[in-house]
Amino acid sequence: MAEVGVDDLEKLRSLRASREARDELVRAQTEAVVTFAADGGWSSGVVMSYLPHGGSYWVTAVADRAHARAARRDPRVSLVISNAGTDLPGRRMMTVRCLAHVHDDAETKQWFYAAFAEHLQVANPQGFVDLLNSGNRVVLELRPVAVATSHDSRNLPGDGRGGPAPS
Repeated sequence: MAEVGVDDLEKLRSLRASREARDELVRAQTEAVVTFAADGGWSSGVVMSYLPHGGSYWVTAVADRAHARAARRDPRVSLVISNAGTDLPGRRMMTVRCLAHVHDDAETKQWFYAAFAEHLQVANPQGFVDLLNSGNRVVLELRPVAVATSHDSRNLPGDGRGGPAPS
């Protein structure tokens, strides 16, 4: 019987990330790819900074951008998060299917801008809030429906690419 990671990389079900590993990834990373159905039905994606809050992922965009328009037209989006650029060992990723809800009210913008700036621009949060606080901006709440895929190479023997384990 073939062993995944030793003989081949065919049956990857055993390499899914645990709930704890997914939570660690969400905390360590600040950017994800948000995928959506663009005008004309083509799948598309954009790299965005996100804020995990209250069980949802929160992002912001100018209202007339393709991903903001798409979220109003079809709220089904996916969020793809990897550990690229973090200090987390191994290769990790997950895709979360979400339903997008577009907020354009002042109350949501106020709390979100402050929390987002504290999360991403600790040195000068108010400067970031000032940049975000423009008239044509919306906040997208991405409510998770399911984890569609996940991967944690630490579940593989060796380095996950046929080589020896990292020392």
